[in-house]
Amino acid sequence: MNLIEKLKRWATSLKQKIVMLWFATKNPQTPWLPKVICIFIVAYALSPIDLIPDFIPILGFVDEIILLPILIWVAIKLIPQSILDESLDQARAWATQNQSKPKSLLGLLVVVIIWVLMIWMVYQLI
Repeated sequence: MNLIEKLKRWATSLKQKIVMLWFATKNPQTPWLPKVICIFIVAYALSPIDLIPDFIPILGFVDEIILLPILIWVAIKLIPQSILDESLDQARAWATQNQSKPKSLLGLLVVVIIWVLMIWMVYQLI
């Protein structure tokens, strides 16, 4: 298997885990701390815009390559295995029925608010 195929498989796995965490947030048995972490991960990952735009060299991909996988790993470690198994089954069923990933308006709102606050802080410094 060449590097491109490995990267494609990794990206597919990452997308599936994000949808799995999306279903974990909807499970009432998910503890509150992992639920909060999952809500943040899912909102950010499914947001139509990035906090750091991808066109910025190197930094634009840091969130997708480093930050997001680390947060997913932490969330998976905190969620009970039975909830993960159930959520993974739901994610797989959802993936067979839907060709596109879900979108998060909450994530869009969070990213826009952060950008507006950063612009406001820069304006205050000038």
